[in-house]
Parts: sequence; C-alpha cells; structure tokens
Amino acid sequence: MLADSIAVLDFETTGLSPAQQARATEIGVVIVEGGQIVARYQSLMNSGAWVPPFIEQLTGISNAMLRSAPPAAQVMAEVADFVGERPLLAHNASFDQKFWDAELTRVHRRRLQPFACSLLLARRLLPQAPSHKLGNLNQWLGLPSTGQAHRALADAEMAANLTCFMATLLREQHGIAEVSHDLLCSLQKVPAAKMAQALEKLRGQPHS
Repeated sequence: MLADSIAVLDFETTGLSPAQQARATEIGVVIVEGGQIVARYQSLMNSGAWVPPFIEQLTGISNAMLRSAPPAAQVMAEVADFVGERPLLAHNASFDQKFWDAELTRVHRRRLQPFACSLLLARRLLPQAPSHKLGNLNQWLGLPSTGQAHRALADAEMAANLTCFMATLLREQHGIAEVSHDLLCSLQKVPAAKMAQALEKLRGQPHS
C-alpha cells in the first residue's frame, strides 16, 4: 500500500518522442489511494497528427478514430485538472514524462511534481523476472488482466497494479513501514548491485 495518493498515467502516441514531432493520441490515468484504484480518466485526443500504419496496428487507434476525438488541448486541460498536484508514475516514465511535459506546455501549463518509474523499480525489486515489459511482468506476477495492451487506460491500470504489488513487497518482505512516492523515486536511482544494501538500511525506518 502506498502512503500517498498518486496518479499513474500512460500515453499512446504517433511516435517515440515529441522532439521528433510525435504527438499523443490517447491518455489514460488512474488515481491510486490505499493500494486501490479510486478514479480513472481516459480519452483519445485529436492533435491533427497522422498515425502511421504500424502504430495503428500496435494500438488499434486509427486516424478515423482521432478525427472524431476531442481536441488535444481540451483533453490535456481536463486531465491536468484531474491529476492536480498528485505525484506521477508511469512504466518507462522517461517516455511518458516527455509527452506529458510537451502536451502540457501546449496548453500553457507545466508539471511541478516528480515522476516515479515502475520499470526502473521492477528492474531493482524484481530482478528475477524474465522480462520487465509491463504486460509480461503483470502476467508473470499473476496480476489481473486490465484489457487490451497498448491502450492507455489498460496500461495505466497495469502499471498501478504492478506498483501496488511492489509497495506490498517493500512492506512485507523488506520491512519498510511506509512506502511513499518519494521513497519510490529514491529507490529507482539506486544501482541494482547496491539494492539489497539500500533496502537493509531502510528496514524498519519510518519514511514520509
């Protein structure tokens, strides 16, 4: 269970980076409190960008679907209000953070809160996993199916379930009394070789 309320998000996009003119096509966000998903936001978003065929094949999101979707600016304003000041988390957060920041900038808003990354955390806390891809991890751990992979809300829910699993692991196996977003952010920076040492040091300490 996490000590604070966090927003877990996932984007589907037209490409790998806003620096290469890629735009977001869909966003999904779940709010996690007390180890449970308590609220959800999902929307396609029309930025006028073209979806390449291989991306359409991967996500199932077509150019035709986006033509009738709400404008990207409207969606980002809504989702920024939905998230509020909650700290953020994503699986492979460096990807989603770029798009969150770029799309927010377009609506004259900016991110103030930090991002945690469930991919970096899983590599450190679940080194024995055969794969650290989100869908593979959830399947390996026997976590609930959340719907179609490579759709934003399903992936955000998967990342949330994975994070709640890792928070429970930190509490029950490693004796860390309070698992906060700040703690996750600090753990994801610990070199994998020093992880056991870092966890031992944290055992039994109160963390806010």
